[in-house]
Amino acid sequence: MLNKRYLVLEDGTVYKGYALGSDELLMGEIVFNTSMTGYQETISDPSYTGQIITFTYPLIGNYGINRDDFESLRPTLNGIVVREACLNPSNFRSSKSLDEMMKFYKIPGISGVDTRSLTRKIRKHGVLKAGFTDDEQEITTLVENLKTLPELKNEVSQVSSVRPYISTGDGYKIVLIDYGKKENIVRELNRRGCDVTVVPYQTSLEEILNISPDGIMVSNGPGNPESVQDTIKTIQSIVGKIPFFGICLGHQLFALSQGATSFKMKFGHRGANHPVQNLVTGRVDLTSQNHGYAIDEASIKHTDLEITHIALNDRSIEGLKHKTYPAFSVQYHPEASPGPHDSNYLFDEFIEMIKSYKAKEQTINA
Repeated sequence: MLNKRYLVLEDGTVYKGYALGSDELLMGEIVFNTSMTGYQETISDPSYTGQIITFTYPLIGNYGINRDDFESLRPTLNGIVVREACLNPSNFRSSKSLDEMMKFYKIPGISGVDTRSLTRKIRKHGVLKAGFTDDEQEITTLVENLKTLPELKNEVSQVSSVRPYISTGDGYKIVLIDYGKKENIVRELNRRGCDVTVVPYQTSLEEILNISPDGIMVSNGPGNPESVQDTIKTIQSIVGKIPFFGICLGHQLFALSQGATSFKMKFGHRGANHPVQNLVTGRVDLTSQNHGYAIDEASIKHTDLEITHIALNDRSIEGLKHKTYPAFSVQYHPEASPGPHDSNYLFDEFIEMIKSYKAKEQTINA
């Protein structure tokens, strides 16, 4: 028999459902994800650190959990909300059910919730703080606790690599600065033969240059880009010296390093079906996204950046490039996992940028 559980929002709204996952109940910012598949990759994306994910797709867990599809060593989110959780998955790769995985990693959750209704509420009112309780008598106290729950800070420090490591290849040497990277970024670079050195987010410019990289990438990650101000100067110093590519949080930090500003979105972009237009080619890609902050378009006018991509749903900035230096960034996830591979070509463009930059250097030094 399934035990009762309550999802409580800071405005006092209560959703009744059934206990899923851990009994160690947590609080956090509640967001929604519109992907139809790829729940394991979503759950293990470090960009969800401290958040509670609402899945709009009604059935989650039907193909189970396997070790290969994790995008990080362990999930760092604070909860999962689903309409229906499949407790008996069917897939030859499955080693655990969703519920078993959540118990193992101490992730609380709830099933039996009208997730479409919850999503409409978030879209109307913006992201809210939420928490779980198994005791109806504790709901009032939980609401009060949610109202005073502080905003998360320093999420990046929780998920960045502790020490550098190398994923070897025989091509260009890439340094990936880890703000909470997804593993598929490394895989995509390795597929192109790149020798990838992953370094912690606070690694100094001197340490990065000592590696003698051909190109530098700055990864995705959780939280407000303004909360990692101490690393923005490092990125500022990199741009113009070495070809640069930023993804998601890396895109925001690139923009901030060049004088732009960011803002918190009403409910963010999270899912694998977001249309983005390339303003140079006119091409529209469906993209995988996970971010709650964006770059203020007005602030771009006072920088050396130009907008290359926009979101067709709300016209927010989805891509930037430097007018002079070999540096560009995108707000979405070209490595997908989960999501379509429409924008996978950006990794090839990064490699071509490195090739062109090195050819230009050789010509100058000849």
